[in-house]
Amino acid sequence: MKQLIQSYKTGELGIFEVPAPVCGDNGVVIRTKSSLVSAGTEKMIVDLAKKSLIGKAQARPDLVKQVITKMKQEGIKNTLEKVFTKLDTPIPLGYSCVGEVLEVGRNVTGISVGDRVACGGAGYANHSEINYVPRNLLVKVPEKVSDEEAAFVTVGAIALQGVRQTAPMIGERIAVIGLGLLGQLTVQLLKANGCKVIGTDFDPKKLELARELGADAVCGPEDIIQACKNFSDGRGVDAVVITASTPSNQPVADAGEICRMKGRVVIVGLVGMDIPREYYYKKELELKLSMAYGPGRYDAQYEEQGIDYPFAHVRWTEQRNFEAFLGLVEEGKVSPQKLLTHRIGFDKALDAYDLLEGKIKEYYLGIVLKYDEAASDSRKPIAMNTSASTKGINVGLIGAGNFTKGVILPNLGKVGGFNLTGVCTATGVSAHSTGKKYNFKFITTDADELIQHKEINTVFITTRHNDHGEKVLRSLKEGKNVFVEKPLTLDENELEVIRVKYNKAEKKPILQVGYNRRFSPLVRRMKTAIGNLPVSVNYRINAGVIPLNSWIQDPTVGGGRILGELCHFVDTCLFLAGSTPVSVYANSIKKPDQSIPDEDNVSVVLTFENGSIATISYTAFGNGQLPKEFIEVFAPNIAMQMDNYRELTIFAGSSKNRTKSSNQDKGFKGEFEAFAEAIKSGKPAIGFEELYAVSKVTFKVLESLKTGLVVRV
Repeated sequence: MKQLIQSYKTGELGIFEVPAPVCGDNGVVIRTKSSLVSAGTEKMIVDLAKKSLIGKAQARPDLVKQVITKMKQEGIKNTLEKVFTKLDTPIPLGYSCVGEVLEVGRNVTGISVGDRVACGGAGYANHSEINYVPRNLLVKVPEKVSDEEAAFVTVGAIALQGVRQTAPMIGERIAVIGLGLLGQLTVQLLKANGCKVIGTDFDPKKLELARELGADAVCGPEDIIQACKNFSDGRGVDAVVITASTPSNQPVADAGEICRMKGRVVIVGLVGMDIPREYYYKKELELKLSMAYGPGRYDAQYEEQGIDYPFAHVRWTEQRNFEAFLGLVEEGKVSPQKLLTHRIGFDKALDAYDLLEGKIKEYYLGIVLKYDEAASDSRKPIAMNTSASTKGINVGLIGAGNFTKGVILPNLGKVGGFNLTGVCTATGVSAHSTGKKYNFKFITTDADELIQHKEINTVFITTRHNDHGEKVLRSLKEGKNVFVEKPLTLDENELEVIRVKYNKAEKKPILQVGYNRRFSPLVRRMKTAIGNLPVSVNYRINAGVIPLNSWIQDPTVGGGRILGELCHFVDTCLFLAGSTPVSVYANSIKKPDQSIPDEDNVSVVLTFENGSIATISYTAFGNGQLPKEFIEVFAPNIAMQMDNYRELTIFAGSSKNRTKSSNQDKGFKGEFEAFAEAIKSGKPAIGFEELYAVSKVTFKVLESLKTGLVVRV
């Protein structure tokens, strides 16, 4: 299939051949019939991507601040590598389309193959011949609504949500500032609510169109104050809906001046928001922001997992706004067709963006892309680099998120000897960009193409945590060597299955989990200094907050921070102790603040067979200025302090030795060197029983937190 993709680094646009997406359990795969180019939102995205690095920094000072903080903690070189990797991430454009259902996920009801559906959502309703869309981001299209009209569904829902936030009453007089797509739809929706509407815009053609669509009065921005005074009989308008897109603060200032006492101002567009106190205070105005399509937006459980809000408690979700908008179109109360200025075949989609950038000098408003209904939905591998080597360690990579692209792949390149054969990601955009940048032989969206591929002898699994155990088992069954990012699994029963399967295998492939810290040069020096002596380890982690709405905090997807991240530190303690854990005791902060789980602030005490002990203090509280990780190790006549993998001080006898590095080294390169050597020698870099013990400990930490008891491992 073909998809429109933009490079965020260079701003370059192109239509590329990518594999079709796999159908997830909670959504459907559609063949796109039409998609809408949003003149406001997409122009802003395209313009930002085309800015220089300095221009991007000026546009996002909040991110610059984060980069500076990271440089202080991890070093300039490490931070810049991650920043440039992030900048190299491509952007799938589009967020509103209509199509025919090709495949339905097993958890989806009420939708059948062949249904015509309107879809919304950035990253889902893309300008692409085939799309995967979650259940709550699509609705069936009424028979009387055309494909072109249905393609407006997302923009229509945004306008509708703005009107809902305005809470208009019949007969009220309302001003709409900005008469682009959103503004024109807002005018029609307000008229459908029985309101009198005045619209304002710089463009005379948009003023004329608004009047044609029902606006009772229109004016240019320079006349807005007097025009609204006349329109409201000198009282001021009841409400203002701002649908403009400008960095200027003028729309907000004008809204305050034209509103009546105790009026309402609703911001839908992207505008400057330096609120002028005089008008807003003296009139006691109500200011609201309208969040995109409605309740459910930015909620991963709603959008990705298809968990709907109860109808009685949240009447108008984003999906129900989709339905309501299409219903108004069907009744003829809203006319998206009148907003259309251009219909462009998808193969010439770049012409649409030339219009947005002014390269084609034509008036535009609504731009719809039309698709070939014979587009391929194949998920077969697409060749990228036919000259790639097939001798040695032939890697199949499943998953290519930020960590994989920013850490794993660059370090594999530094180590050498890994032939990047195939890459599989959930989306064709990610597969294409990763395959192109790192010279993979082929790309796919079907993991089986890698796991069952005859040339591939080593599988890297870097997907979300809930996916790990199942793919480890399938890969081992096929006789592949496996590197899986932590954790090994989120399910204790699955851990036991992996143990049985691995131990029963006559010829055991190499299995390694991404416990990189034990391969850090500073941790290796600590281990050399203590040898096999019993030790006391204090490991403090100033981890920082991960919000509850992150997938990491979802028990079924990320498993939470104990299963998902604490395993790193358990493994490091196990390595330093040189022994098997025998018991666990854990306790966590008990607090009224439930913005993050209590378990994110936990203290864990481990005891080992050889008499060693370790205390892990893991906290999400604290302050980000404090470096993240600090280890103290005590043994007979030895004391050591390691500060954030950049500085190590060893006190031994009467001597003191200090090592300091300008860049953090957490052992990523070392773990891949060890993995490569393990494959060549047949001897694992980390014994399976150690991998098993680390996972087992994290499950026992959760058990100890629940019971309040010391738990045997």
